[in-house]
Amino acid sequence: MNGSDDAAGAAPTPQLIWDLPTRVFHWLLAVCVLGAWLTAESERSRMLHLALGYSAAVLVAWRVVWGFVGSRYARFSNFVRSPLAAVSYLRGYLPAARAAGQTPIHYLGHNPAGGWAVLALLAVVASAVATGWLSYQDDSAELWGELHELAGNGIIVLVGVHVAAVIATGVVQRESLVRAMVNGYKRARIGEGIPGAFTLMGLLLGVAVLAFAWQVYSGMFPGLTT
Repeated sequence: MNGSDDAAGAAPTPQLIWDLPTRVFHWLLAVCVLGAWLTAESERSRMLHLALGYSAAVLVAWRVVWGFVGSRYARFSNFVRSPLAAVSYLRGYLPAARAAGQTPIHYLGHNPAGGWAVLALLAVVASAVATGWLSYQDDSAELWGELHELAGNGIIVLVGVHVAAVIATGVVQRESLVRAMVNGYKRARIGEGIPGAFTLMGLLLGVAVLAFAWQVYSGMFPGLTT
């Protein structure tokens, strides 16, 4: 038996799956979305709302790029599958499937349903930011404001679905997705993890987004805030 056979048959051990930039993106976007939602109705928090919203847009733009050039499990090619694959995956959570001893297929990265959820969230966040900006710039402010509110509600629905999916996965597959998105590790066979965490890129992303948010909050981009 050669070395690769030994590795393939070895028991799963903690392997790095999520690079640092992906984890920084995830948690910063969560903060931006929650913060923007909490400050949406307060005129006193208008600048904070704008800073959080535009920072979310920067994060979405970065994630699209990282989806093509990032590490293995961060790439769209790794987790964007057909709608039928998503439906097939979700069937594993049905009571009938559970009663028959069937469980959803385990994925180290995003599962097929989660992949579509990622795309939907990126699209809806981008829509929310665009309509929010237009509501300040366009004569049809009322229309854009309504669409902005609709997009914001869509984000909350998607976040709720995401949280429910994380809980369901933890129960059914006995795996903590929250912990994995904090430390980047999941149990996998040798060779299934990624070779590096892209630590410098992750730190630069965090600093750049925080600096941008502060500049928007301070009113240094009049074109965005008027």
